[in-house]
Amino acid sequence: MKDIVQQEVNEHILVANSIFDLSEDIVKCAQICIDCLEKRGKILIFGNGGSASDAQHIAAELVGRYKTERIGLSAIALTTDTSIITSIGNDFGYDKIFSRQVEAIANKGDVLIGISTSGKSPNVINALKLAKKFNLTPLGMSGKDGGDMDEICSTNIVIPSDDTARIQEMHILIGHIICSLIDQKFKS
Repeated sequence: MKDIVQQEVNEHILVANSIFDLSEDIVKCAQICIDCLEKRGKILIFGNGGSASDAQHIAAELVGRYKTERIGLSAIALTTDTSIITSIGNDFGYDKIFSRQVEAIANKGDVLIGISTSGKSPNVINALKLAKKFNLTPLGMSGKDGGDMDEICSTNIVIPSDDTARIQEMHILIGHIICSLIDQKFKS
């Protein structure tokens, strides 16, 4: 059993070390979010499964606080309202659960952050595709080869791994790094 623990930790470290190569994209995403928030825009974050949890986690860090005292920042996880999600899923189909919410609450200049380990989740892709129509900035966090998100997002942070667990671990690490960069800009 100790071998499994060591193997999991070693795999995590190996993928985590690759994050240094993504620093430029991470900083770019953070700056896009800062620019949006400075103009009193909002960040809409979404994904499925573990990525839904990451969306909620990141939104909570922005609305509440990450590490420093600062004003609350406008961020909404589109993964939290089960009445909205189930009614859209029932009436329009699961592929529309995020895009319908974007249509309803996004304003010009807002940022969309889609999270998908494969980069191919249809409901995430559908929401990101609305960015151009509504003058929003689409950002992504994906893995594997980046999937369809590479072509849709202005910046897609692609974790160089095929292991879903490792990709998810890096997504929350990158989310925390972005929150840290945002904190520095807005700290009291």
